[in-house]
Amino acid sequence: MFQKNKDIPYQADEKAINNINQANQKSLEILQSTNPILVDVRTAIDVVPNMDSNLILASGPPMSWKEYRGGQKNAILGGAVHEGLADTKEKAEEEIEKGNIQVSSCQEYNCVGSLAGIYTASMPVLVVEDTVSGNRSFCTLFEGSSPYRLNYGSYNSEVENNLLYLKEVIAPVLGEVIREAGSIELKPIMKRALHMGDELHSRNTAATALFVRELIPYLVNQSHKGGEINKLIDYLLTGDYFFLRLSMAAAKVSISQISNIPYSTIVSSMAFSCSKFGIKIASSDKWFYGSLPHLEHYHINKNHSEDEIEFMGGESIVMETFGLGSFAQVAAFPLQAYQGGSPEKMIENNNRMYEITVGEHKDFKIPYFQYKGTPLGIDIRSVLEKEITPTLDIGIASEKGMQIGAGLAVSPIDSFESASNYFYDKYLAT
Repeated sequence: MFQKNKDIPYQADEKAINNINQANQKSLEILQSTNPILVDVRTAIDVVPNMDSNLILASGPPMSWKEYRGGQKNAILGGAVHEGLADTKEKAEEEIEKGNIQVSSCQEYNCVGSLAGIYTASMPVLVVEDTVSGNRSFCTLFEGSSPYRLNYGSYNSEVENNLLYLKEVIAPVLGEVIREAGSIELKPIMKRALHMGDELHSRNTAATALFVRELIPYLVNQSHKGGEINKLIDYLLTGDYFFLRLSMAAAKVSISQISNIPYSTIVSSMAFSCSKFGIKIASSDKWFYGSLPHLEHYHINKNHSEDEIEFMGGESIVMETFGLGSFAQVAAFPLQAYQGGSPEKMIENNNRMYEITVGEHKDFKIPYFQYKGTPLGIDIRSVLEKEITPTLDIGIASEKGMQIGAGLAVSPIDSFESASNYFYDKYLAT
Protein backbone atom coordinates (compact mmCIF):
# COMPACT_ATOMS: atom_id res chain seq x y z
CA MET A 1 0.00 0.00 0.00
CA PHE A 2 1.12 3.52 -0.79
CA GLN A 3 -0.59 6.71 0.20
CA LYS A 4 -0.70 10.31 -0.89
CA ASN A 5 -2.00 11.08 2.58
CA LYS A 6 -3.42 9.09 5.45
CA ASP A 7 -6.93 9.06 3.99
CA ILE A 8 -6.17 8.09 0.38
CA PRO A 9 -4.42 4.71 0.06
CA TYR A 10 -3.33 3.39 -3.32
CA GLN A 11 -3.13 -0.32 -4.01
CA ALA A 12 -0.42 -1.57 -6.38
CA ASP A 13 -1.39 -4.18 -8.96
CA GLU A 14 0.05 -7.70 -8.89
CA LYS A 15 2.75 -6.97 -11.47
CA ALA A 16 3.97 -3.93 -9.55
CA ILE A 17 3.97 -5.88 -6.28
CA ASN A 18 6.10 -8.59 -7.90
CA ASN A 19 8.52 -5.95 -9.20
CA ILE A 20 8.77 -4.42 -5.74
CA ASN A 21 9.30 -7.75 -4.00
CA GLN A 22 12.01 -8.78 -6.48
CA ALA A 23 13.77 -5.43 -6.15
CA ASN A 24 13.65 -5.62 -2.37
CA GLN A 25 14.99 -9.16 -2.39
CA LYS A 26 17.86 -8.00 -4.60
CA SER A 27 18.56 -5.13 -2.18
CA LEU A 28 18.51 -7.53 0.77
CA GLU A 29 20.94 -9.92 -0.91
CA ILE A 30 23.34 -7.07 -1.63
CA LEU A 31 23.25 -5.93 1.99
CA GLN A 32 23.92 -9.48 3.16
CA SER A 33 26.92 -9.98 0.87
CA THR A 34 29.08 -6.93 1.59
CA ASN A 35 32.46 -7.43 3.25
CA PRO A 36 33.85 -4.20 4.75
CA ILE A 37 37.53 -4.05 5.70
CA LEU A 38 39.69 -1.30 7.16
CA VAL A 39 42.51 -0.59 4.73
CA ASP A 40 44.10 2.68 5.81
CA VAL A 41 44.08 5.96 7.70
CA ARG A 42 44.71 8.94 5.45
CA THR A 43 44.15 12.67 5.17
CA ALA A 44 40.66 13.41 3.85
CA ILE A 45 41.72 15.45 0.84
CA ASP A 46 44.00 12.61 -0.31
CA VAL A 47 41.32 9.91 -0.37
CA VAL A 48 37.79 11.36 -0.26
CA PRO A 49 36.58 11.80 -3.85
CA ASN A 50 36.01 15.46 -4.81
CA MET A 51 37.10 16.75 -1.39
CA ASP A 52 38.35 20.33 -1.67
CA SER A 53 40.60 22.47 0.49
CA ASN A 54 37.79 24.97 1.15
CA LEU A 55 35.05 22.38 1.71
CA ILE A 56 33.53 21.48 5.07
CA LEU A 57 31.22 18.50 5.39
CA ALA A 58 28.47 18.21 8.01
CA SER A 59 25.88 15.62 9.00
CA GLY A 60 22.43 15.45 7.50
CA PRO A 61 20.79 15.75 4.12
CA PRO A 62 21.94 18.69 1.97
CA MET A 63 20.58 22.12 2.94
CA SER A 64 21.42 25.80 2.68
CA TRP A 65 23.79 27.60 5.03
CA LYS A 66 20.97 29.70 6.52
CA GLU A 67 19.35 26.52 7.83
CA TYR A 68 22.29 25.59 10.05
CA ARG A 69 22.06 26.68 13.66
CA GLY A 70 23.23 26.00 17.20
CA GLY A 71 25.97 23.51 17.89
CA GLN A 72 26.21 22.20 14.34
CA LYS A 73 26.70 25.70 12.98
CA ASN A 74 29.31 26.38 15.65
CA ALA A 75 31.11 23.15 14.76
CA ILE A 76 31.20 24.07 11.06
CA LEU A 77 32.66 27.47 11.90
CA GLY A 78 35.15 25.84 14.26
CA GLY A 79 36.13 23.45 11.50
CA ALA A 80 36.84 26.40 9.22
CA VAL A 81 39.13 27.98 11.82
CA HIS A 82 40.84 24.65 12.47
CA GLU A 83 41.49 24.28 8.74
CA GLY A 84 42.97 27.77 8.54
CA LEU A 85 40.23 29.03 6.23
CA ALA A 86 39.52 31.92 8.61
CA ASP A 87 41.09 33.43 11.72
CA THR A 88 37.87 33.55 13.72
CA LYS A 89 34.43 31.99 13.62
CA GLU A 90 32.97 35.39 12.73
CA LYS A 91 35.24 35.66 9.69
CA ALA A 92 34.48 32.05 8.79
CA GLU A 93 30.78 32.86 8.62
CA GLU A 94 31.49 35.83 6.37
CA GLU A 95 33.53 33.63 4.04
CA ILE A 96 30.77 31.01 3.92
CA GLU A 97 28.19 33.66 3.07
CA LYS A 98 30.46 34.94 0.28
CA GLY A 99 30.84 31.42 -1.08
CA ASN A 100 34.57 31.26 -0.42
CA ILE A 101 34.05 28.39 2.01
CA GLN A 102 31.70 25.63 0.88
CA VAL A 103 29.50 23.53 3.19
CA SER A 104 28.01 20.24 2.06
CA SER A 105 26.61 16.93 3.29
CA CYS A 106 28.93 14.11 4.43
CA GLN A 107 27.02 11.37 2.66
CA GLU A 108 27.26 13.11 -0.69
CA TYR A 109 31.00 12.36 -0.44
CA ASN A 110 30.83 8.74 0.77
CA CYS A 111 31.53 9.97 4.30
CA VAL A 112 29.46 9.42 7.40
CA GLY A 113 29.42 11.99 10.18
CA SER A 114 29.15 11.47 13.91
CA LEU A 115 26.63 13.91 15.42
CA ALA A 116 27.55 17.34 13.92
CA GLY A 117 29.73 15.37 11.53
CA ILE A 118 32.51 17.79 10.66
CA TYR A 119 35.09 16.93 7.99
CA THR A 120 37.77 19.30 6.74
CA ALA A 121 40.44 18.65 4.11
CA SER A 122 43.34 18.02 6.50
CA MET A 123 41.51 15.74 8.93
CA PRO A 124 42.55 12.08 9.10
CA VAL A 125 39.90 9.56 8.08
CA LEU A 126 39.46 5.82 8.41
CA VAL A 127 39.29 4.24 4.96
CA VAL A 128 36.89 1.29 4.77
CA GLU A 129 36.54 -0.75 1.59
CA ASP A 130 33.96 -3.32 0.54
CA THR A 131 35.90 -6.19 -1.00
CA VAL A 132 32.88 -7.28 -3.06
CA SER A 133 32.27 -4.01 -4.90
CA GLY A 134 35.58 -2.22 -4.34
CA ASN A 135 33.70 0.84 -3.10
CA ARG A 136 34.96 2.87 -0.16
CA SER A 137 33.56 4.95 2.66
CA PHE A 138 35.22 7.20 5.20
CA CYS A 139 34.83 8.28 8.80
CA THR A 140 36.78 10.67 11.01
CA LEU A 141 38.59 9.44 14.10
CA PHE A 142 36.96 9.26 17.52
CA GLU A 143 37.84 12.49 19.31
CA GLY A 144 38.35 10.86 22.68
CA SER A 145 36.55 10.81 26.00
CA SER A 146 36.42 14.56 26.66
CA PRO A 147 32.82 15.88 26.61
CA TYR A 148 34.16 18.82 24.56
CA ARG A 149 34.46 17.67 20.97
CA LEU A 150 34.03 19.32 17.61
CA ASN A 151 31.42 16.78 16.61
CA TYR A 152 29.41 17.75 19.71
CA GLY A 153 29.39 21.44 18.82
CA SER A 154 32.42 22.59 20.82
CA TYR A 155 35.36 24.54 19.50
CA ASN A 156 37.98 25.99 21.84
CA SER A 157 41.70 25.60 22.49
CA GLU A 158 41.20 22.17 24.09
CA VAL A 159 39.29 20.92 21.05
CA GLU A 160 41.85 22.41 18.65
CA ASN A 161 44.77 20.83 20.49
CA ASN A 162 43.02 17.46 20.44
CA LEU A 163 42.33 17.71 16.69
CA LEU A 164 45.99 18.49 16.09
CA TYR A 165 47.02 15.56 18.31
CA LEU A 166 44.85 13.19 16.28
CA LYS A 167 46.22 14.59 13.02
CA GLU A 168 49.91 14.79 13.93
CA VAL A 169 50.42 11.96 16.43
CA ILE A 170 47.68 9.32 16.32
CA ALA A 171 46.75 9.10 12.64
CA PRO A 172 50.27 8.61 11.22
CA VAL A 173 51.08 5.76 13.62
CA LEU A 174 47.66 4.11 13.32
CA GLY A 175 47.86 4.34 9.54
CA GLU A 176 51.28 2.70 9.52
CA VAL A 177 50.03 -0.14 11.74
CA ILE A 178 46.99 -0.74 9.51
CA ARG A 179 49.11 -0.72 6.37
CA GLU A 180 51.49 -3.25 7.93
CA ALA A 181 48.49 -5.44 8.73
CA GLY A 182 47.35 -5.14 5.12
CA SER A 183 43.72 -4.80 6.22
CA ILE A 184 41.45 -5.61 9.14
CA GLU A 185 38.20 -7.46 8.45
CA LEU A 186 35.36 -5.71 10.25
CA LYS A 187 32.40 -8.06 9.84
CA PRO A 188 33.86 -10.86 12.03
CA ILE A 189 34.47 -8.33 14.80
CA MET A 190 30.94 -6.98 14.48
CA LYS A 191 29.41 -10.47 14.47
CA ARG A 192 31.23 -11.47 17.63
CA ALA A 193 30.62 -8.16 19.40
CA LEU A 194 26.85 -8.70 19.05
CA HIS A 195 27.30 -11.85 21.14
CA MET A 196 29.26 -9.93 23.78
CA GLY A 197 26.82 -7.15 24.65
CA ASP A 198 27.25 -4.60 21.84
CA GLU A 199 24.69 -3.35 19.33
CA LEU A 200 27.48 -1.53 17.42
CA HIS A 201 26.02 1.96 17.82
CA SER A 202 25.59 3.24 21.35
CA ARG A 203 27.65 0.36 22.73
CA ASN A 204 30.98 -0.65 21.15
CA THR A 205 32.78 -1.92 24.25
CA ALA A 206 33.39 -5.45 22.97
CA ALA A 207 34.05 -4.38 19.38
CA THR A 208 36.72 -1.89 20.41
CA ALA A 209 38.43 -4.52 22.57
CA LEU A 210 38.28 -7.09 19.76
CA PHE A 211 39.70 -4.57 17.30
CA VAL A 212 42.62 -3.74 19.60
CA ARG A 213 43.31 -7.46 19.95
CA GLU A 214 43.58 -7.69 16.15
CA LEU A 215 46.17 -4.91 16.22
CA ILE A 216 48.35 -6.37 18.99
CA PRO A 217 50.82 -8.29 16.75
CA TYR A 218 51.40 -5.19 14.64
CA LEU A 219 51.69 -2.95 17.68
CA VAL A 220 54.36 -5.31 18.99
CA ASN A 221 56.18 -5.11 15.66
CA GLN A 222 56.20 -1.33 15.99
CA SER A 223 57.22 -1.34 19.66
CA HIS A 224 60.67 -0.02 18.79
CA LYS A 225 58.98 3.33 18.23
CA GLY A 226 58.33 3.49 21.96
CA GLY A 227 56.49 6.67 22.85
CA GLU A 228 54.55 6.91 19.59
CA ILE A 229 53.12 3.41 19.98
CA ASN A 230 52.38 4.01 23.66
CA LYS A 231 50.40 7.12 22.74
CA LEU A 232 48.43 5.16 20.17
CA ILE A 233 47.68 2.42 22.70
CA ASP A 234 46.59 5.01 25.27
CA TYR A 235 44.30 6.57 22.67
CA LEU A 236 42.74 3.24 21.67
CA LEU A 237 42.11 2.43 25.34
CA THR A 238 40.82 5.88 26.29
CA GLY A 239 37.19 4.94 25.77
CA ASP A 240 34.96 2.27 24.32
CA TYR A 241 33.90 4.22 21.26
CA PHE A 242 36.80 3.98 18.83
CA PHE A 243 35.09 1.17 16.92
CA LEU A 244 31.88 3.18 16.41
CA ARG A 245 33.61 5.10 13.62
CA LEU A 246 34.54 1.80 11.97
CA SER A 247 31.05 0.34 12.33
CA MET A 248 29.61 3.55 10.84
CA ALA A 249 31.93 3.37 7.84
CA ALA A 250 31.21 -0.36 7.44
CA ALA A 251 27.48 0.28 7.45
CA LYS A 252 27.83 3.23 5.07
CA VAL A 253 29.86 1.35 2.46
CA SER A 254 27.40 -1.55 2.71
CA ILE A 255 24.14 0.37 2.53
CA SER A 256 25.44 2.56 -0.29
CA GLN A 257 25.47 -0.51 -2.53
CA ILE A 258 21.67 -0.48 -2.75
CA SER A 259 21.22 2.51 -5.01
CA ASN A 260 19.56 2.84 -8.41
CA ILE A 261 17.54 -0.34 -7.95
CA PRO A 262 14.20 0.36 -9.67
CA TYR A 263 11.08 -0.53 -7.64
CA SER A 264 12.97 -1.04 -4.38
CA THR A 265 11.19 0.45 -1.37
CA ILE A 266 14.03 -0.21 1.07
CA VAL A 267 15.60 2.73 2.90
CA SER A 268 19.16 3.27 1.70
CA SER A 269 20.10 6.15 3.99
CA MET A 270 18.96 8.01 7.09
CA ALA A 271 20.50 11.13 8.55
CA PHE A 272 19.59 14.31 10.34
CA SER A 273 21.05 17.77 10.73
CA CYS A 274 20.30 20.42 13.32
CA SER A 275 17.00 21.18 11.58
CA LYS A 276 15.98 18.31 9.28
CA PHE A 277 15.67 14.54 9.15
CA GLY A 278 16.01 12.81 5.80
CA ILE A 279 15.90 9.41 4.16
CA LYS A 280 16.76 7.93 0.79
CA ILE A 281 15.28 4.82 -0.80
CA ALA A 282 17.14 2.37 -2.99
CA SER A 283 15.14 3.28 -6.11
CA SER A 284 16.00 6.99 -5.96
CA ASP A 285 18.94 9.35 -5.38
CA LYS A 286 16.60 11.95 -3.88
CA TRP A 287 16.52 12.94 -0.23
CA PHE A 288 13.07 13.01 1.38
CA TYR A 289 12.97 15.55 4.17
CA GLY A 290 11.02 15.62 7.40
CA SER A 291 10.97 16.93 10.93
CA LEU A 292 13.51 15.98 13.56
CA PRO A 293 13.18 12.77 15.63
CA HIS A 294 11.75 12.83 19.13
CA LEU A 295 13.24 11.15 22.19
CA GLU A 296 11.32 8.21 23.65
CA HIS A 297 13.60 7.83 26.65
CA TYR A 298 17.07 8.96 27.63
CA HIS A 299 19.64 9.28 30.37
CA ILE A 300 21.22 12.65 31.15
CA ASN A 301 24.53 12.91 32.99
CA LYS A 302 24.65 14.34 36.48
CA ASN A 303 24.70 18.15 36.67
CA HIS A 304 22.84 18.48 33.36
CA SER A 305 19.15 18.70 32.54
CA GLU A 306 16.74 17.94 29.71
CA ASP A 307 16.39 21.68 29.09
CA GLU A 308 19.90 21.62 27.59
CA ILE A 309 19.15 18.98 24.94
CA GLU A 310 19.82 20.06 21.38
CA PHE A 311 19.65 18.09 18.15
CA MET A 312 22.69 19.14 16.14
CA GLY A 313 22.90 16.36 13.58
CA GLY A 314 23.74 12.71 13.33
CA GLU A 315 24.57 10.07 10.72
CA SER A 316 25.50 7.22 13.03
CA ILE A 317 21.88 6.15 12.48
CA VAL A 318 23.23 4.54 9.32
CA MET A 319 23.72 1.64 11.74
CA GLU A 320 19.95 1.16 11.95
CA THR A 321 19.64 0.94 8.15
CA PHE A 322 22.16 -1.92 8.33
CA GLY A 323 20.25 -3.88 10.99
CA LEU A 324 22.31 -2.73 13.96
CA GLY A 325 21.97 -0.07 16.65
CA SER A 326 18.42 -0.06 17.99
CA PHE A 327 17.59 -2.83 15.52
CA ALA A 328 19.90 -5.04 17.61
CA GLN A 329 19.21 -3.43 20.95
CA VAL A 330 18.36 -6.68 22.72
CA ALA A 331 21.95 -7.76 22.13
CA ALA A 332 22.99 -4.90 24.44
CA PHE A 333 20.96 -4.97 27.64
CA PRO A 334 23.69 -2.96 29.45
CA LEU A 335 22.51 0.05 27.42
CA GLN A 336 19.69 0.61 29.91
CA ALA A 337 22.24 2.10 32.30
CA TYR A 338 23.54 4.40 29.54
CA GLN A 339 20.42 5.60 27.78
CA GLY A 340 17.53 4.74 30.06
CA GLY A 341 14.63 2.41 29.35
CA SER A 342 14.18 -1.16 30.56
CA PRO A 343 14.88 -4.68 29.27
CA GLU A 344 11.15 -5.17 28.63
CA LYS A 345 10.94 -2.00 26.55
CA MET A 346 14.11 -2.89 24.64
CA ILE A 347 12.60 -6.26 23.71
CA GLU A 348 9.34 -4.64 22.64
CA ASN A 349 11.06 -2.01 20.50
CA ASN A 350 13.40 -4.52 18.89
CA ASN A 351 10.50 -6.80 17.98
CA ARG A 352 8.65 -3.88 16.40
CA MET A 353 11.57 -3.32 14.02
CA TYR A 354 11.00 -6.79 12.56
CA GLU A 355 7.56 -5.55 11.51
CA ILE A 356 8.96 -2.85 9.21
CA THR A 357 11.84 -4.75 7.59
CA VAL A 358 11.87 -7.20 4.69
CA GLY A 359 14.24 -9.76 6.16
CA GLU A 360 16.90 -10.72 8.69
CA HIS A 361 20.66 -10.36 8.49
CA LYS A 362 22.28 -13.74 7.92
CA ASP A 363 25.47 -12.79 9.78
CA PHE A 364 24.34 -10.44 12.56
CA LYS A 365 22.41 -12.49 15.12
CA ILE A 366 20.90 -11.76 18.55
CA PRO A 367 21.49 -14.40 21.27
CA TYR A 368 18.38 -13.42 23.27
CA PHE A 369 16.21 -14.13 20.22
CA GLN A 370 17.74 -17.64 19.88
CA TYR A 371 20.28 -16.24 17.38
CA LYS A 372 17.67 -14.80 15.10
CA GLY A 373 19.14 -12.44 12.53
CA THR A 374 18.76 -8.72 13.15
CA PRO A 375 15.90 -6.99 11.27
CA LEU A 376 17.27 -5.76 7.95
CA GLY A 377 15.89 -3.63 5.13
CA ILE A 378 13.51 -0.90 6.31
CA ASP A 379 10.51 -0.96 3.96
CA ILE A 380 8.64 2.34 3.56
CA ARG A 381 5.46 0.37 2.77
CA SER A 382 5.50 -1.34 6.16
CA VAL A 383 6.39 1.88 7.97
CA LEU A 384 3.25 3.53 6.59
CA GLU A 385 0.92 0.55 6.79
CA LYS A 386 1.77 -0.17 10.41
CA GLU A 387 2.57 3.40 11.43
CA ILE A 388 5.79 2.20 13.01
CA THR A 389 8.88 4.31 12.32
CA PRO A 390 12.49 3.25 12.94
CA THR A 391 13.90 3.71 16.43
CA LEU A 392 17.37 5.23 16.70
CA ASP A 393 20.07 4.88 19.34
CA ILE A 394 21.66 8.32 19.63
CA GLY A 395 24.05 10.38 21.71
CA ILE A 396 22.60 13.52 23.27
CA ALA A 397 24.27 16.90 22.94
CA SER A 398 23.88 20.02 25.04
CA GLU A 399 23.16 23.43 23.60
CA LYS A 400 26.33 24.43 25.44
CA GLY A 401 28.35 22.18 23.15
CA MET A 402 29.17 18.83 24.77
CA GLN A 403 27.83 15.32 25.20
CA ILE A 404 25.50 15.05 28.18
CA GLY A 405 23.84 11.68 27.67
CA ALA A 406 22.27 9.16 25.32
CA GLY A 407 18.83 7.90 24.46
CA LEU A 408 16.42 6.17 22.15
CA ALA A 409 14.83 8.41 19.53
CA VAL A 410 11.95 7.73 17.17
CA SER A 411 12.19 8.92 13.58
CA PRO A 412 9.36 11.05 12.13
CA ILE A 413 6.89 9.57 9.66
CA ASP A 414 6.76 12.57 7.29
CA SER A 415 9.97 11.60 5.48
CA PHE A 416 8.53 8.16 4.76
CA GLU A 417 5.29 9.70 3.52
CA SER A 418 7.24 11.92 1.11
CA ALA A 419 9.23 8.94 -0.14
CA SER A 420 6.04 6.93 -0.62
CA ASN A 421 4.40 9.74 -2.58
CA TYR A 422 7.43 9.98 -4.86
CA PHE A 423 7.52 6.21 -5.35
CA TYR A 424 3.83 6.09 -6.21
CA ASP A 425 4.11 8.87 -8.77
CA LYS A 426 7.17 7.31 -10.41
CA TYR A 427 6.25 3.62 -10.45
CA LEU A 428 2.56 3.13 -9.79
CA ALA A 429 0.56 6.09 -11.12
CA THR A 430 -1.20 5.46 -14.44
